[in-house]
Amino acid sequence: MIRINRYLHRDLLCDIIRRRVYDDLWPADANLITRLVHFNSLFVSRYLHCFSSRLFSALHKGDLIRSDVCAKGELKDAIVKNPPHLTPRIEELIHRYQEHPGLFYRETPFEATLYFMERQGRPMYIGSSRGKRIRRLAEKGARRIIDGMFDSVKRRAEELADERARQLGIPREYLITTPEEMISEFLHAEEDLLEKLRLGLPVQGIEERAINDVAGIKVLAEKEDQAFLIGILNRMPDCAILETEHHTGRYNATNLIVSYRPPREDILLQAPSQNLLAIMRDRGWDEKKTREAFIDFVRTGEESIQMELIVSSYAEMLESEIGRSMHEDRIIRQRLQQEYRGHLAKNIEYLMRYLFMFPFSGQPDLRELPIKIWNHYLPDYFDSVIAELFQVSPYRRLE
Repeated sequence: MIRINRYLHRDLLCDIIRRRVYDDLWPADANLITRLVHFNSLFVSRYLHCFSSRLFSALHKGDLIRSDVCAKGELKDAIVKNPPHLTPRIEELIHRYQEHPGLFYRETPFEATLYFMERQGRPMYIGSSRGKRIRRLAEKGARRIIDGMFDSVKRRAEELADERARQLGIPREYLITTPEEMISEFLHAEEDLLEKLRLGLPVQGIEERAINDVAGIKVLAEKEDQAFLIGILNRMPDCAILETEHHTGRYNATNLIVSYRPPREDILLQAPSQNLLAIMRDRGWDEKKTREAFIDFVRTGEESIQMELIVSSYAEMLESEIGRSMHEDRIIRQRLQQEYRGHLAKNIEYLMRYLFMFPFSGQPDLRELPIKIWNHYLPDYFDSVIAELFQVSPYRRLE
């Protein structure tokens, strides 16, 4: 159903997601999803550092300066601090940001590495690298699945309308359908889909969908420098540009999907992080077992991954962070514009969030999925599911 192309062993993760939708749980899933999420997170952070350092060093002369950040405000402060050039619009944006910083989603979680080069004695922002947070990854995966299921339901509803037209002996285009009949046919088609999932039957039209943009690099390059950047990428023997997409309008940038073969043995020279060792220790794994498992995980994984490069000028990068196409505003619009919002869609969101939150809970076993997509739940129930997962009480009685 969902293939996360930044990850290793992505077929295994794709299969787990598919089976979770069908409520098909295996005893080994708890351990498997934990390794897939945490081992991949460490591997992604290390190959992003390898690739970004090479790319930015080739694009600029001089020593790189790195800064790890955890909130969007740190990025926004950095990009307005030492602008490479000024225009009236750039000055306006910087002034608005500095005057009312609280209007710009500064507290948004943002785990990333910022890269700077020293220019005239001051650090100047040149780009960043990051892997999307687990919540955003779950949200993206859910949206892809929902889109596929919505398409399947619409096709089935159209088949029901065709059948009604045949019974009336008229061409489909002459069929007059009232809003009530349209809703009834859609709900009937949705129930058909849920019944197939409940019975473990395949659902036609829900094909595998890829996610390429959950690991990415943002590169600051003016128009005259972008051809030079493309040349650098084309000359890298372990890198290939797969797709190029130019965005114009409110949001202006070039998005590149890049295939990359990370230097696996170089990455494995570094010991697993203390954070990973602590997480696995809570699950009963000692340091030796975790090290050996991580080495095997990397060596037996796919040779290449895919990631996204976003290339934009300084002015357009400002617009995407504090201007007309601010990233956080775009995320909110995407959520509001989601066409399909019924119980099925909400349950898929809950299921995907549970799937990716489980490895952080410390729970050793997963005997039963608390969410089945054919059931109906209120948000309060999902609150209690997450509270139980992390062994906290969402509500406390006063008596």
